[in-house]
Amino acid sequence: MQKSNPLSIIFAILAMGCIAGLDTTNKVVLTTVPLLMVLWFRYAFQALATTAFLLPKEGWGLFKTQKFSLQLIRGLLLFGCSFFGFKSLEHVPVAEFTAIGMLTPLLVTVLAQFFMDEQVTLMRWILILGGLTGAVLIVRPGGSVPMHAAIYPICMVVLYAFFQILTSYMARTESPLSMHFFTGWIGTAFASLLVLGAWTTDISPYDWSLMVLVGLCGTLGHYLLILAYARAPASSITPYLYSGIAFATLLGWTVFQHIPDLIASLGIALIALCGIGCAWSNYHSK
Repeated sequence: MQKSNPLSIIFAILAMGCIAGLDTTNKVVLTTVPLLMVLWFRYAFQALATTAFLLPKEGWGLFKTQKFSLQLIRGLLLFGCSFFGFKSLEHVPVAEFTAIGMLTPLLVTVLAQFFMDEQVTLMRWILILGGLTGAVLIVRPGGSVPMHAAIYPICMVVLYAFFQILTSYMARTESPLSMHFFTGWIGTAFASLLVLGAWTTDISPYDWSLMVLVGLCGTLGHYLLILAYARAPASSITPYLYSGIAFATLLGWTVFQHIPDLIASLGIALIALCGIGCAWSNYHSK
């Protein structure tokens, strides 16, 4: 089995740094710019940048797909995930938001049993329950995550888990670069329909610069993940994705002077440990 190499690990860690930067910048810009406008700009930037970079290399093969209907569903799943992620950042601190998002690999493990006939061992079930316990510690009453807002990151995790299951299925026949291309443009098309009622011209140059930074971080982060997964199996990359929690905690403290309280920190640590344990179990079971 293909092992991870130093370059794949570096790409994965850099990707998580970019995504933490994306989330932090989003949280700042969403205080002054309508959510749907930021979401539209983020997708449009990625779609244009991806096309400009890949089209000269891949040519018309970039448009080739055997299952456009699944490309459409996949793009809409990620768009919904992005919407709930942006909505979460209006209410949830960056570190706690990132930790809850890291429940996705645990949920993917559960869904894989039902949709891909993969067996989930007792140890993995224990790790999944441990991760859910960590999430409860984060969203508990009296914590830094408002109870009414807890539904947003949970919806994000569910949609992203289905997105990953569908991605795994489509990767058997579809090019990863084509999937990345279609995802960007499907999200842009859907966001363009929704943004019309939210568009405003009352945006400062500073806000525009933040949205450009959102686009850069998102595009670069996803591209670095593609490079990481192209060089190593997913099970060996997953543990390094939890570095995103450290980046998010650092940026949350730097930009917002927020540090998770003790109980939330325990929940974050529990999610990380259970996620890494689940990835380790997946790796050694193959």
